[in-house]
Amino acid sequence: MFVGHYSASLVAKRVAPRLPLWALLLAAQAVDVAWAVFILTGVESVRIVPGYTATNPLDLYHMPYTHSLPAAALWSVAVALPAWAWARRSQPPARAWRLAWVLGAVVFSHWWLDLIVHVPDLPLWGDRFKVGLGLWNHVVLATALELALLIGAALWLRADRTAWRQTGGRALGVFVAVLVVFHAVNLFGPPPPSVAAVGIAGLAVYLLIAAIGWWLERRAARDAH
Repeated sequence: MFVGHYSASLVAKRVAPRLPLWALLLAAQAVDVAWAVFILTGVESVRIVPGYTATNPLDLYHMPYTHSLPAAALWSVAVALPAWAWARRSQPPARAWRLAWVLGAVVFSHWWLDLIVHVPDLPLWGDRFKVGLGLWNHVVLATALELALLIGAALWLRADRTAWRQTGGRALGVFVAVLVVFHAVNLFGPPPPSVAAVGIAGLAVYLLIAAIGWWLERRAARDAH
């Protein structure tokens, strides 16, 4: 799953509008950011096998430190704790905990959304007991799910006019449309040339999307004044 992960960011932005959009966008892909670093450094492994699934050529055969269920929970805590430390400087304790909890939940949502689309390569413990419902082998269903999640979350956020304006309004809508186009290009494009290209491209895209989220909110705040 790719763009579908960002649905959690948009839902969380309406639930906790004080959280920066860039942080929510990055949190949605925090597990994959770590995975990209780990495949570049050899800590985890992936093979490029054209036709491995109907939607992508990645054989994700070794990723216990990012995509196992306990690892995903630990990454969630690793993100939530600094968020709590940041929030408690300006927010009441209860609100600070709530903001941290929401951000951690966005991180943890990554594993559960992956569970729907991955073939059995998500370990329940260590590198064992791998699960995945395999929707990646059904192109139309997998694509429909991702787009429904993303567009549905955007429409739900739009229903809160204040939150929608704070995140850029129409500019955010255009951004969502661009993500849909990017997903189509990623789906129908050629296989990546190397594992290193997978890691570098992943990091570049995730950071770029977070940077756009930062720009959208900054622009919206400037326009509000």
